[in-house]
Formats: sequence, C-alpha cells, structure tokens
Amino acid sequence: MIAALAARLAWRQLFSNRARLVSAIAGVTFACVLVFMQLGFRAALFESASNLPRALQGELFLINPLTLVMFRPEPVAHVRASQVLADPDVALSVPIYLAQTKFRNPDTGRQRTIQLIGFDPEAGAVSFQGLNSLTDALKRIDTIAFDRRSRPEFGPIAARLEQSGPFEVEVGGRAMLIVGAVSLGTSFGADGNAVMTETNFRRIVKERQPSKTDLVAIRLKPGADAQAVKHRLTTILPPDVVVLTGAELIAWERSYWEKGTPIGFIFGFGSLMGLIVGMVIVYQILFSDIATHLKEYATLKAIGYSNHYLRLVVMAAALLLALFGFIPGFLGSTALYSVVAKATLLPLGMEAARALSVFGMIFAMCAIAGLLAMRKLGEANPADMF
Repeated sequence: MIAALAARLAWRQLFSNRARLVSAIAGVTFACVLVFMQLGFRAALFESASNLPRALQGELFLINPLTLVMFRPEPVAHVRASQVLADPDVALSVPIYLAQTKFRNPDTGRQRTIQLIGFDPEAGAVSFQGLNSLTDALKRIDTIAFDRRSRPEFGPIAARLEQSGPFEVEVGGRAMLIVGAVSLGTSFGADGNAVMTETNFRRIVKERQPSKTDLVAIRLKPGADAQAVKHRLTTILPPDVVVLTGAELIAWERSYWEKGTPIGFIFGFGSLMGLIVGMVIVYQILFSDIATHLKEYATLKAIGYSNHYLRLVVMAAALLLALFGFIPGFLGSTALYSVVAKATLLPLGMEAARALSVFGMIFAMCAIAGLLAMRKLGEANPADMF
C-alpha cells in the first residue's frame, strides 16, 4: 500500500514538469539504444565468427594448437587424418582446407579478399544450404560454389547465376567456373566465401603442400561416445594437434574475438559507458527534482511521513524513468538492428534474452541514480524550511 502511494506521488511529480520528464526519458533512451547496439554488435561478431564451425558436421575435430582463428589457420599434418581411423569408433575423417585469396568482381574488375573452403563434398562433413545439389558439379575441374550471403562488393553473383547459369570468374589469379550458390554468411574475418573440392583448392592455392591441411572433421560411428573417443585420440596423437568437440571448436573461435582482439573489450566498454552516461543524466534529473520540491518533501515529513516513504518516492520515480526510457529504446534499437543487418549482412537481430538483460541493466542504472539522489533528502528538514 505504501509502495503504491509512493509510486502515485512519483508519477505526479514526474509529470508536473513535462520538459524535464522528456529530457530524462531521452537520456534513458539514449543509454538504452547505446547498450543495445553495443551488445548487438558483440553478439553478431560471435555469431558470424561461428558460421563455419556450426556448418561442420563432425563430432570431433583436429586443429593445430597454434591456430588462433579459422581464417588464419596453422597447418595440420595430413597424416593425422589417417591416424585417427585407427580408433574403432571413428567412421570417417575429412581434411578441410582454408585460405584467403583475391576474387575479381566480374562486372567492375575490382578485387576483394574471399575465404576459400576446400573439402570432399561427398563425405558429409560439411553442411551448407544448397551444397547437396552441387556435389557432382563441384567434382569438375576448376569449379567453385559462391556464398550468396557474401558482401555485394563481389558483384551480383547469385542473381547472375539465376539469370544465365554458370559463368567464369577470376579467383586467386585463376579462371574458375561458378556452378552454383551455397549459403553461409559473412563474418568479421571474411567478407565472402567460396566452396570447392580439395583438388580445386590446391589449383588456386598452389603454394599449399599436399602433406598439410588446416582442419580435420571426424565422423564417429552411431552410438559412439564422443568424449571417450576424444580422450583416446588425445592420448595417441602427437601434441601438434588438439582434439575438440563441435562445441569446443565454436568456443575456440569465439575466444579469439573475445580475448585475442580488442573488439570484445570495446563493445563491452561501450555498453558500460552508455550506462554511466544514462545514470548521470537520471541522477541530475532526480537531484534537480528533489531540490525543486524540497519544501514539499519537508512538509510531508512534518505531517508524519517517514524518510523510508520519501525514499520510496524517489526510487519509484527512478524506476518509472527506466520504464519510460526502455520502451522507445527497445523499439528504436529493433529498427536500427534491421538497418544495420541489411547494410553489413551480419546476423544482427533483437533477442528476448538480450532485451531482458538490457531491461535489467537500465533498471539497475536508474536505481543507482535514485540511491545517489536520495542523499539530497537529508536536507528536507521541516525545522529549516519553515
């Protein structure tokens, strides 16, 4: 009952000065949008970075322990792919080749770096949307499949395929025939992707030694215990490879962007700065509001209202500001996500978990501002006011 009365008084107090209320809501909304965008970019970074690991179908993977990130892999000895077959629960091991090279836009002639992914398309170790129908075509000499979700600077490749069918492009200084399109997506490390067999990969990346690969996907027999197989392989394989599960491979990739680059820190720091700016704005508004109504607070004390009740009024005002600022901040951020996703082709969208976490952050921000502003209530002494 007391809390309801405090909230009602806080409501009336906020709306008594509409200009100040609008300023406070704008400050909270700004902080909300800033936090949403920073967290959204951070999530898009991790989501896009794990596009390729999520598309791999192996239960286990071999990777060089010196590899920091998949678009710049350290080589793995090709013989390791054969050695893992000695385990009775291993059904298949598929070498996967990764490299970056130049792709020439067939319309403008401009070159842009593209990610090459080479593997045996019949082995079932990689699952890209649209790949199954291209398996036979990719077996031919000098053929590739283009990622339709690549950056538009590579040219209207997917549209041209639909209109006129396969056509030649220059990849790594070699003429290659694009026979179809798959769907993978861009990342902070790759603006586009091209898929091919390991033979065609070596035709483009001539310096790649046949004895080296970049990643090995391991398929297990039905019913096999992945953790048990991982333990056995870790025991018998030399230390020049690490055995990872699919989840560990994704975590390995995410760890580079989160800890090995300043990007993860920058996005987190940007979110913190947004909250601090919003807290300062709310504190100034509440402090000014208390100072303006100091005589009214003193009057409430004089007629019997406790300090606890007055603190509830201030806290209710802070939480109302959080609610008023979060709603337009949420709607604005959702619209901005759509705009940025179309411009960058990154997987950026509003998620319920993120909305709830930002809602909690904004409430905490306003609550802290309210606690700081409460110190002004100590000056509301009826004896001094009258």
